[in-house]
Amino acid sequence: MTGRTQPGVITDTTPTEFFQDSVAQAMGRQQVQADDDTTHYLVSLLTHFIHAENLYEETGEGLGLRPLAFIYADAVQSRNPAERQAALRRLGDIALFIAGFFADSLDRKAVDVDYYIAMGGGAYGHLAEDLDGTLRGRALTPIYRELATKFTPFVDVLGEVSESIQARDQRTLLRLYELWLRTGSPRLARRLRENGIEPAPGLNTRHH
Repeated sequence: MTGRTQPGVITDTTPTEFFQDSVAQAMGRQQVQADDDTTHYLVSLLTHFIHAENLYEETGEGLGLRPLAFIYADAVQSRNPAERQAALRRLGDIALFIAGFFADSLDRKAVDVDYYIAMGGGAYGHLAEDLDGTLRGRALTPIYRELATKFTPFVDVLGEVSESIQARDQRTLLRLYELWLRTGSPRLARRLRENGIEPAPGLNTRHH
């Protein structure tokens, strides 16, 4: 028995399973409809950004969150379609994640959530246009088009997921899981279990 009895509580489950449940519940409560592939994309995005290195980049002053305008410039100045599409996807992904998970922190900055929504939705829209009609785009274009047209509802969905784990100090909990993945530490595994997460065997990258 998994013990998944209370909404918003991570109990005996992997992060992917937790995000699957949380996204589904949030979409149901907010009556947000989405294709299964788009929903899977949202879950994958959340799982991907558990790892700090996937969100932050080397800025010359250490790891940091690169401004969206810089990522957009990468897309504009790209040398080929693959580079442009990669930059547009990263722009959309980061804008969606930050606007959904960290909207409160944006309220205290010069750039607010509306900027992230405009940049992220626009990036996904351009990406859908870029891929439309290509072989690769057959599967991906509908996903990016839906992300573009429903960007604000999806921000709200991710916001609810974020709120559901804030009581457990999401940053600390996700950091613990990241450290366990890297080290396989029994102590960290115990701490994760105390917080209701069962470390999945075989996932950590520790060399035996």
